[in-house]
Amino acid sequence: MSQVEITTVSYTVSADYYATVGADFNTEAVDDAVLARLNSLLPVGIEVHRNGKAYAERSLEAEARAIDWDALLKTIDVDQILAEHGR
Repeated sequence: MSQVEITTVSYTVSADYYATVGADFNTEAVDDAVLARLNSLLPVGIEVHRNGKAYAERSLEAEARAIDWDALLKTIDVDQILAEHGR
């Protein structure tokens, strides 16, 4: 089935946030974990790739375009992910 690009999602944890928690983390592993959690929250057929681009099957294009990406990202417990990926 054909996919269409929907948007670019900024899912990576910012350097400013790392600075506020003041510890050393495996940032690549943290970003991968956030991405995995984000994709687990999406309907089958909609996916965010590692480069941040979101794609959807054509039949799900309207549903994907209606997603509030910022709200969805806020549901992810980043502090828990950080706790799992400290150095």
